[in-house]
Amino acid sequence: MSLPLLFKGLALGLAIAAPVGPIGVLCIRRTLAEGWALGLAVGLGAATADAVYGAIAGFGLTAVSGFLVNQSRWLGLLGGLFLLYLGGRTFRSVPAERPANLGRSGWWPAFGATAFLTLTNPLTILSFVAVFAGFGLAEAGATRDYWGAGFLVAGVFLGSALWWLILSSSVAWFRHRLTPGALRRINQLSGLIILGFGISALISGVR
Repeated sequence: MSLPLLFKGLALGLAIAAPVGPIGVLCIRRTLAEGWALGLAVGLGAATADAVYGAIAGFGLTAVSGFLVNQSRWLGLLGGLFLLYLGGRTFRSVPAERPANLGRSGWWPAFGATAFLTLTNPLTILSFVAVFAGFGLAEAGATRDYWGAGFLVAGVFLGSALWWLILSSSVAWFRHRLTPGALRRINQLSGLIILGFGISALISGVR
């Protein structure tokens, strides 16, 4: 029974990660500007946050999920402010001439910032709760089948990580074909898109 749950989690992770939102835009921009490794770090940060919310939904942690849903307004406002900061910084950034030489100071901040941004998005936890319930996947937590729920959460992480690996690798393949001017325009466009997501999050939080 655990193996089917792993594959269900894999499909769920792919389905939730694939739609292009602010994290997708950020992954593409960082890959183009600073190389494949930083783009992948962004994606893995999001995959880790997906796994955290998958665990909350899969293990049936109703008290935690209820608290997060009740605080969704403040989480949305916090995430929106962070998106505004990130969008402005992206818009003004100058493309690097070569991929970043990643040490601890480069990889971990990209990973941590994206995990934080994903965790402050209330739609993430709502998406997991709704999809788990819709597909009957919450049974693993409801029946205290922790082994099955563990496979489910592992599948969510692997599915999400697989998507970010595919996206960052595909973008990195085209990177060397772009001129510095094109990269600059991509930075500006990405910044505007992220700013738009931030404004939308703030408006939703206020409402």
